Amino acid sequence: MTIKTVTVLGGAGFVGSCLVAKLDGAGYQVKVLSRRREAAKHLILLPNVQVAECDVADNHALNEALQGSDAVINLVGILHEGGNNIFEATHHQLPRRLAQMCEELGINRLLHMSALQANKNAPSEYLRSKAAGEAAINEFSKKLDITIFKPSVIFGRGDHFLNLFANLVKFLPIIFLAKPNAKFQPIWVEDVTQCFVNALENATTYGKSYELGGPNVVTLRQLVQKVMAILGKHRPIIGLNNTLSMAQAFMMELSPFRLLSRDNIRSMQVDSVCSAQIAAELGVTPASLDVVVPEYLLNQNPRAAYDAFRSAAGRAISAKR
Repeated sequence: MTIKTVTVLGGAGFVGSCLVAKLDGAGYQVKVLSRRREAAKHLILLPNVQVAECDVADNHALNEALQGSDAVINLVGILHEGGNNIFEATHHQLPRRLAQMCEELGINRLLHMSALQANKNAPSEYLRSKAAGEAAINEFSKKLDITIFKPSVIFGRGDHFLNLFANLVKFLPIIFLAKPNAKFQPIWVEDVTQCFVNALENATTYGKSYELGGPNVVTLRQLVQKVMAILGKHRPIIGLNNTLSMAQAFMMELSPFRLLSRDNIRSMQVDSVCSAQIAAELGVTPASLDVVVPEYLLNQNPRAAYDAFRSAAGRAISAKR
């Protein structure tokens, strides 16, 4: 079956905006489901994209929104719990409901974003809930063509990871760093989303799960040092032990911004490192963060002023390349 219409859940976010732009460029008709149309209005400018308001927690609304789709991509995820954002509902129950609806509606193709090191015995609720979501979707593997992606931390223009450290380095005289020896294998958002696009109609990816990581394995301390070097800043880094890391996270949980949680600390007890490189069938050679990161942290790009304006307006997107 040729795929023409793709529905994307979580398409208005950092990864989703980049993926939707790639799908649009590849000629697919893309429907982006968003609880608030305002959050995804930057995507309306793309010629093949339709933005539909939909509360994915509402079964009736979700079922209606999925009708007419040839494929569905689920990118919905949260890093912190709070209010209506619950790991169990978001990472486990939503994928289960989504797979069931795909079966009922005859939508055979389902791609799902999980997380590297998701495991039912993982130390954090985030990783355990991601593993539960994978298991729920795989219950439908005999009826649906499913592909699951498990990335390490994702970086790129507009990310909430390296840009956070860049801001801390700019404004703080000392960096008190939780879990400084936690290991990551950062992967560029453009590479992650290209894997999705390349897999969409590739039958060899059906029923498979792919770990996604870049060519560099780095500690959190090394990542912050790289950001400092790029920005030409020097700040002392005070690495916190496990007890102090948890204490710092607890204090941040009490703040209105919640940049870090104790569950995040538990996630970092397991190195976010791939057991293998991206499979050749995905056709992607991951870019090094040393090549990509300076380009957007220093805004050394012709699109920089335009992106900065969009960001200030609350509409930043990952530009299509």
